[in-house]
Amino acid sequence: MTAAELDRHRGASPSTGDLVTARLVLHPLTVAEAERLVTGRPGDGDRWVPGYPTAGDISAARRFLAARAAEGGAAHPGAYEIRRRDDAYAIGGVDFHGPPDEEGSLTIGYGLMPTAQGKGYASEAVRALLNSALTRGFTRVKGDADHENAASHRVMTAAGMTLIGQDERVKYYEIAWPGIAARQTTTEPPP
Repeated sequence: MTAAELDRHRGASPSTGDLVTARLVLHPLTVAEAERLVTGRPGDGDRWVPGYPTAGDISAARRFLAARAAEGGAAHPGAYEIRRRDDAYAIGGVDFHGPPDEEGSLTIGYGLMPTAQGKGYASEAVRALLNSALTRGFTRVKGDADHENAASHRVMTAAGMTLIGQDERVKYYEIAWPGIAARQTTTEPPP
């Protein structure tokens, strides 16, 4: 797919559901891919950097599989493997933690392998996921990070999220799109 085609589809590949950015492909996990992450055994064609998946990737895959098993998984908006465009290696993951609440609000999580950190990949991936949430009609996306996790605070801020509060352990961020009529779809919009 050319850059012009990606721009026309707002960074989404209509044929694969991949979210494509300048340097990354956010590939929506299938059930089989999530099961491989949980077992830590790549299948034919999987390209994982050494050490992938992390405990966070495995946890996200389990959450995704549990949601898919409950009620056919129709309400789960997705979990994505973060792959570099230049070599297609998986370097981390980003996901919606579960279905939206009654107001159309979602919570996200993300993580990268240490060798991929500090390069702006996390902010790039989170921006793509936020854009996906907006185009799919969700009204708000939330995220949080422990006080000590300054890198994650920078990621959420760089992606357009705002610090909205904190407690003794965690800082809370969100981005909201007032005036969006909540469509709350679980699939990408048509091209």
